[in-house]
Amino acid sequence: MTQILVTNDDGVQAPGLLALKQALETIGEVTVLAPERAWSAAGHTKTMHKPLRIWRVTLADGSLAYATDGTPSDCVALALLGAIPIQPDLVVSGINLGANMGYDITYSGTVAAAMEAVVAGLPALAVSLDTRDENADYRLAAQVAARLAAQVLKRGLPPNTLLNVNVPALPPDEVRGIRITRLGRRVYRDVLIERTDPRGQPYYWIGGEPPGGVVEDGTDVGALAQGYISVTPLSLDMTAYSLLDDLQQWELALP
Repeated sequence: MTQILVTNDDGVQAPGLLALKQALETIGEVTVLAPERAWSAAGHTKTMHKPLRIWRVTLADGSLAYATDGTPSDCVALALLGAIPIQPDLVVSGINLGANMGYDITYSGTVAAAMEAVVAGLPALAVSLDTRDENADYRLAAQVAARLAAQVLKRGLPPNTLLNVNVPALPPDEVRGIRITRLGRRVYRDVLIERTDPRGQPYYWIGGEPPGGVVEDGTDVGALAQGYISVTPLSLDMTAYSLLDDLQQWELALP
């Protein structure tokens, strides 16, 4: 039986994780190990400064899962290092509440968990739904994730790569299809909010409106804006190859 590890960055009781787990059960045996709480925008954080704990929890459908006080990346590392009884063939992270497109992948705990799997040599998917509605319908995103997972298990992925999937929050009959995309450009509207605590000391929130994006054909941002699901292959090799030759011409001799 194919073994699938499911995790996320919204917390073990998040409805997106449950929908994903149930859809993946049609193609393999699913084990859930997820953070006890939300780790949105945690990035590829790995806990090295304190011990981690794992305990059993019951999901809303009555099934068993594992929770940890670690990060999404920790969840994958713990499972692959033998902290729970699973030897996964595939890791699927999500379904995230909110899209992870463009520069988001550098912040996303959802994508980071998939990256941790790739570092260990396993194929992985990261799946997100483009909404902030906590009562969102995850069924289409879950079904698409399961179909993609089946294809990954059948065909494999090249080393050092993963698939980043973003689904528009539209009724299923309004979703126009699936597009293979490249990363688009996000536009962030962060603002610094300064307040004062009861002792008169300042503290800060990084807030602002949800990010937008530059709508371009062929990108994940453009696909979602046009009502399509985007599937973006990502590589852990972040080398800027186009710059290698130019750097050879710089005056970089030791002083």
